Amino acid sequence: MTDNPWLAVPVSFALAWAVVRLRLRFADRGLDQPNHRSLHERPTPHGGGLGIVLALLATGAWLGVPDLLLAMVLGLALLSLADDLRHLPFWLRLGAHLGAAAALCYLVALPALWWPPAMLAVGWMTNLYNFMDGADGLAGSQGVAGFAAYAAGFAVAGDPALAAWCAAAAAACAGFLCFNWPPAKIFMGDAGSIPLGFLAGGLGLVGIWQGAWPAWFPLLAFAPFVLDASATLARRALEGERVWEAHREHVYQRMVQMGYGHRGMTSRWAILMSAGALLAAGLLALPAWAQWIAVLAWLTFLAWLGMRTINKQ
Repeated sequence: MTDNPWLAVPVSFALAWAVVRLRLRFADRGLDQPNHRSLHERPTPHGGGLGIVLALLATGAWLGVPDLLLAMVLGLALLSLADDLRHLPFWLRLGAHLGAAAALCYLVALPALWWPPAMLAVGWMTNLYNFMDGADGLAGSQGVAGFAAYAAGFAVAGDPALAAWCAAAAAACAGFLCFNWPPAKIFMGDAGSIPLGFLAGGLGLVGIWQGAWPAWFPLLAFAPFVLDASATLARRALEGERVWEAHREHVYQRMVQMGYGHRGMTSRWAILMSAGALLAAGLLALPAWAQWIAVLAWLTFLAWLGMRTINKQ
């Protein structure tokens, strides 16, 4: 590991910014076409998430992140890029996501009894992040807030390498946001959202297993995404809908359709994401009973906001 791991933060921002800027020089290739399930109205290039991934790989190698973890990030990014271009079968993508989760369990030496729930949790976070990447600036904003919270948590726990890498992930998302903030010039694509979701779940698991933070910490750091995706999936399943098909029923999608627009919706969500990340980091200094009271209060507040928004429609 380098003597000053925090240099990875500006390097990550600059690298992500430069790669996305380079991708925009070929903006007429790899366009995401509008359809009845999407929120955008004009063809927009995707693949901006590759800038985030390359920044993560470069800074991760510099900081001494395990090669197996970097290989998982790269593998998921390449598979997801192929899916962006050719639409791979669902079973192939899901198998790869669960395989990466299993490799992570092996990497952290998780007891066999904990593998199934850990794989399900990481696999769900991997996919829900992709589900929530459907509006300008949303996934990038969650990445900035969530991984900044992880950086604070690992720093408090005395792990400078993972703290710096999480901060670098937040910085990479910020570099991407320079081009994805509404109105977006480029989309993240599965090549970015899948690796980010995997790291949100995977590093959350690492932090729990290493004792860096309690079990509630990853949930709070990424609460807006987890609550919206989980509640929407559960409701659609109860109503007998095909949960694996694309739709426009997430709270954030309804807000755009209600007239908030991409900028109005994402700005409001970014405030909630930032508040949740700050709350997660701050709660680490409190006793366990106070942490859980605050976590339940915040999650209840977010759930109330979501229900209030749905009932307005």
